[in-house]
Amino acid sequence: MTTRPHTPLLDTVEYPADLRKLDKSQLRQLSDELRAEMIDAVGTTGGHLGSGLGVVELTTAIHYVFNTPEDKLVWDVGHQCYPHKILTGRRDRIRTLRQGGGLSGFTKRAESEYDPFGAAHSSTSISAALGFAMANKMLGKPGRGIAVIGDGAMSAGMAYEAMNNAEAAGNRLIVILNDNDMSIAPPVGGLSAYLARTVSSSEYLGLRSLASRLSKKLSRKVHDGLEKAEEYARGMVTGGTLFEELGFYYVGPIDGHNLDHLIPVLENVRDSEQGPVLIHVVTQKGKGYAPAENSADKYHGVAKFDVVTGEQKKSSGGPPAYQNVFGETLAKIADTDPRICAITAAMPSGTGVDKFAKAHPDKAFDVGIAEQHGVTFAAGLAAQGMRPFAAIYSTFLQRAYDQVVHDVAIQNLAVRFAIDRAGLVGADGCTHAGAFDIAYLATLPNMVVMAAADEAELAHMTYTAAEYDDGPIAFRYPRGSGTGVEIPEQLQKLEIGKGRIVREGTKVAILSLGARLEEAKKAADQLEAKGLSTTVADMRFAKPLDTELIEKLMRGHEVVVTIEEGAVGGLGAHVLTFASDAGLTDAGLKVRTMRLPDVFQDQDDPVKQYDEAGLNAPHIVDTALKALRHNSAGVEEARA
Repeated sequence: MTTRPHTPLLDTVEYPADLRKLDKSQLRQLSDELRAEMIDAVGTTGGHLGSGLGVVELTTAIHYVFNTPEDKLVWDVGHQCYPHKILTGRRDRIRTLRQGGGLSGFTKRAESEYDPFGAAHSSTSISAALGFAMANKMLGKPGRGIAVIGDGAMSAGMAYEAMNNAEAAGNRLIVILNDNDMSIAPPVGGLSAYLARTVSSSEYLGLRSLASRLSKKLSRKVHDGLEKAEEYARGMVTGGTLFEELGFYYVGPIDGHNLDHLIPVLENVRDSEQGPVLIHVVTQKGKGYAPAENSADKYHGVAKFDVVTGEQKKSSGGPPAYQNVFGETLAKIADTDPRICAITAAMPSGTGVDKFAKAHPDKAFDVGIAEQHGVTFAAGLAAQGMRPFAAIYSTFLQRAYDQVVHDVAIQNLAVRFAIDRAGLVGADGCTHAGAFDIAYLATLPNMVVMAAADEAELAHMTYTAAEYDDGPIAFRYPRGSGTGVEIPEQLQKLEIGKGRIVREGTKVAILSLGARLEEAKKAADQLEAKGLSTTVADMRFAKPLDTELIEKLMRGHEVVVTIEEGAVGGLGAHVLTFASDAGLTDAGLKVRTMRLPDVFQDQDDPVKQYDEAGLNAPHIVDTALKALRHNSAGVEEARA
């Protein structure tokens, strides 16, 4: 049994309205209790720890000063939102984070009115907050848009596109730059806090406005020159000239853990007519929890852990993770091929590129949260004769779809796409599930699309992609550990567009693409036990299809079942299109396609998710039996 932290002040706060009843002098204690509650909760559930610890004081201050939920608070990415959830009526469910039926690990509109915008991908907050601000302005309603964006998220072009478009929002838009990693801030202390309070104060802004009105009576050239001079003078002292150029009034940097600094600045900005405003706040990831502060990644994402020691309760041993198989295989291949390089978009460890980078540091590129740039960068490398691998999560590659089409596929450039997190992903839920990549890639001319059934197949596909220079090629693989198969020392160059027969039968044929192969084999065992001889084929390729194998199986079996970890429009759709075009269904062949359901599935244990999706062995068996109108499926035999 563990003892929950002692939180007498936090116990009085269910919603931000309760928080605003407190005296400012009580906010330090409340923040300490909020931090303790969050550490204890994430120790129970696992999840994103360091980011939330870094914004405890900032979360407290924002909800204390601003009128949420009327003022729309948008957290970028959502990794930072756990303290926010505790303060907005969800404390009683905080220990269900990322669990089936529990709270999402990200902000989610359906969960609370205090989550006005769902965010699990990066760099969207300023655009969304601007939308809220402008809608209220046009409708004559009160309420601001407040975006809290981390420095990492500022590496994406979308953030600057939004800022460049923000001037019309005026004082209804506030952007808070949470600078916790990039060290872009000058030293923060008493002087910078004083300057931040001064330049955001009504007295300073009043004088600034008066000076601006007086200077307008001079020539336009002199007026503009004086305005720029004031802007650059502040920029020289405080930084922020870039943001001023984008049309923002810059305030900062200030210590994001010092409430005596934060509260007055936020109040000044709240009451000011100046805007849009960017407040530069400097925080420390993992703040207030020694194991996180001392960790290289500041405990960004953690398993369940012991709160006292910080020791994470990770599973022992087992097969290697798919992303590590990819990274280590690519590093090995690159030992003898100087043309190979790897690109990742801010996810080196998540994609396994860190393994490659360790062996080949000069050929690994982390482009930041900039998938569009990463794909076109890879296209340029390919056009110059390199063999680039763009290792990007399926759900993040969606952000660069135009670049995949225009810059890669149309030009038939040999970019290799290593697509991680294919299929359902457990605790991260629908925002990170790789459901659509088969459909959105296999529709493209020139594209080759593979899916690995296990870690040995992934190693072979990595090698196959490295050796394929005829155009773009993609291979997808799931999150988590492999099946435990041995990875051969000698890698095999797969024949493009050719599958393999895993077991032979005569009645039912299961055409599997990707990591449902083990479930397909289990289903075949169960069908065999019912006297139904079953073939299992690992298709390997969604494009080009192995039409020779498909035709052979369709002509030799009564039922053909396709199964894949992707949405409608993938393997099943392509197989049906081929069968229709070739007339293979004209004689009564029964074809059934199994794929992810047409819903966005919430977070849960992966096995439960695939049960819900209907893609485990019992579902394959039931699908085949129903197609045969077999009694075991609970379907009456057709009467003569």
